[in-house]
Amino acid sequence: MGKIYKIGIIKGDGIGPEIVDEAINVLDATASKFGFEIQYEEFLLGGAAIDETGIPLPPETIAGVKRQDAVLFGAIGGPKWDNLERHLRPESGLLGLRKEMGTFANLRPAIVYDELVNASTLKENVVSGVDIMVVRELTGGIYFGEPREYGQDKAYNTMVYTRDEIKRIAKVAFDIAMKRDKRVCSVDKANVLEVSQLWREVVEEVAQDYTEVELTHMYVDNAAMQLIRNPKQFDVMVTGNIFGDILSDAASMLSGSIGLLPSASTGSKVGLYEPIHGSAPDIAGQGIANPIATIASAAMMLRYELNEEEAANSIEDAIKKALSDGYRTGDISAFDAKEIVSCSEMGSIIANNISKS
Repeated sequence: MGKIYKIGIIKGDGIGPEIVDEAINVLDATASKFGFEIQYEEFLLGGAAIDETGIPLPPETIAGVKRQDAVLFGAIGGPKWDNLERHLRPESGLLGLRKEMGTFANLRPAIVYDELVNASTLKENVVSGVDIMVVRELTGGIYFGEPREYGQDKAYNTMVYTRDEIKRIAKVAFDIAMKRDKRVCSVDKANVLEVSQLWREVVEEVAQDYTEVELTHMYVDNAAMQLIRNPKQFDVMVTGNIFGDILSDAASMLSGSIGLLPSASTGSKVGLYEPIHGSAPDIAGQGIANPIATIASAAMMLRYELNEEEAANSIEDAIKKALSDGYRTGDISAFDAKEIVSCSEMGSIIANNISKS
């Protein structure tokens, strides 16, 4: 018998159940093809948890995800819960879950599929072939630094990073680079920020353990410009929390559709894999959501959490084939569509591509 993996499932709100169901279908096809088994356990989070238990992050979910090898997540939130107190809103549940799971590294790929290169607002020769991984430190930096204060005439925040925090995120970036093109660009503001001076020093120390990986440095303002001017120069970008927040959003739009891109939050415990888009309550239940980002998140889970590289490649190849064959969900139907398909049809097409490959 092959390996057995325990995968936590959090479908969430809005289109979450629809897109996660299709990712599960694809995972099942992949497991069958590559001879491993996946055991699923479902948990509540967000609005669905509020409706069922009165809180966005039930204790059962916290305990349950810690038993898993990884967690596949859909999306949370919607107007139904917008008027609740902040600590009871769906988003508070997700932040709490990330904290419980020890996810200090946010992985945000920016991939431009050849078949959808015209979806980007940038010129084809600029974005064609783009494949970037932004590695963002998720639990430190100015968003969490102390002291912080808001006053009527003055407010301040503090950017803080420790050597250990920088070292562990740098190791994540270099490990990922070893599975890619073996290039890391560390983004900072070391010309004016002391915290960035330490960042650069520690990243260079970590690089000494990865002699096969080429390390470069770039100031964040230049990096933002270069992402638009020449994004193909980047392979893996590693940076702090606030810089990564901005750069990963900018990079995500190189593809032209938010419905295509996956993400992961990983760290010292269990990794959380999710699409970058939201719950889209306005189209929930209509069967028109695009499941590709969630399916691609499942591929990331196989690669980075379970070390099933061949299986991950199979999913990504199946996505590319579906797009190459002209299948499009409604959100990308304007770009060389031969047939517009539903959410479940796209999932089945990708799963069948895996089975037949």
